[in-house]
Amino acid sequence: MHLDEVKELIKIFEEATISEMKLETEGFKLSLKKGVAAPAAPVARVPSVEEVPAPPPMQEVPVRDPNQVVITAPMVGTFYRAPAPDAEPYVSVGDMLTVGQPICIIEAMKVMNEIEAEVSGQVVQILVEDAQPVEYGQPLFVVRTN
Repeated sequence: MHLDEVKELIKIFEEATISEMKLETEGFKLSLKKGVAAPAAPVARVPSVEEVPAPPPMQEVPVRDPNQVVITAPMVGTFYRAPAPDAEPYVSVGDMLTVGQPICIIEAMKVMNEIEAEVSGQVVQILVEDAQPVEYGQPLFVVRTN
């Protein structure tokens, strides 16, 4: 059988309503099948997710002093008090802040975002523990402005 004849048989087979065809002649075998899907790819098993503890509830910060301001998280992420695990914290209770001074890092999607003070004043409270998850708008610091 010549190549042109094989091509013509394949063309006829593709247009026909049959799903399988076998042809055998002296020294030649041809087997065609339609609609046979490729073997399915193995399905990846997702391990069961253990219950992840919820982040601590956001603290309500009763600011009674009109000279106190609450600095909140500008994004969702993980709160870090220092630029590196072995470094000193950016700020501690009692420290004086100036506008634009780095006060913490919030890691979001593997990006370390340095958060700067929005106000000048003295740090009165730090409301989040190091390496804890924070939500957008969650209170982080209480600062006394004068």
